[in-house]
Amino acid sequence: MASERKFIEDLKVKYNILRFMEKSLSRAGLSRVEIQKTPVITRITPYVTNPGRVIGRGGETIDSLTDAMKKKFKLENPQISVAEVANPKLEPRLVARQLVNSLERGINPRRLIHTAAREIMEQGALGCEIIAKGKLASKGARARKMKVRLGYLPKSGFAVSLVNEAKIAAYPKYGAIGVTVRIVPPGTKFPDREIKAIALPKQIAASTIRSGAPRKF
Repeated sequence: MASERKFIEDLKVKYNILRFMEKSLSRAGLSRVEIQKTPVITRITPYVTNPGRVIGRGGETIDSLTDAMKKKFKLENPQISVAEVANPKLEPRLVARQLVNSLERGINPRRLIHTAAREIMEQGALGCEIIAKGKLASKGARARKMKVRLGYLPKSGFAVSLVNEAKIAAYPKYGAIGVTVRIVPPGTKFPDREIKAIALPKQIAASTIRSGAPRKF
């Protein structure tokens, strides 16, 4: 039981660190955070689109962030190593954040989801799933759910751990919308099958979204 409690506590700390960094590094384009604990140090690696905003002039920003995390989470000798995101289109949190921002501006949700799914698969992803659930229509309408799933996306077993996932909520004027993005990165090896490239459905292959396009239903 003691080991189970420690495992749960470690997960809580990792989750709280992620939430703290999301607020602190919102302008840096935070995608994910990796945490490695050793007897000597706690290595924290935030993956961002703009490393310069994390480091700051002369390292001031990263030093203050390290001190804040040391005090807030009682970490011994934390070290932050910043990594740049290689491809934002393959990062679920960045894709979800972009969808949330567009939904809050009132852009057509179906077109948004189709366009995002197409762009993910065009970057070589083996599979993706995007779900938007909530007040997707006008004031007074019932909550709805929209989902696009392409390629191979395991739902059970060990293979699920190979799928990257992010969940973020949007708050347009009509009510909350939950956005879930799951992506199987290029080159992922599954123990039970080999994944081949898929042809996109015509509706998704032709989807585009213009910035500022009005919502239509």
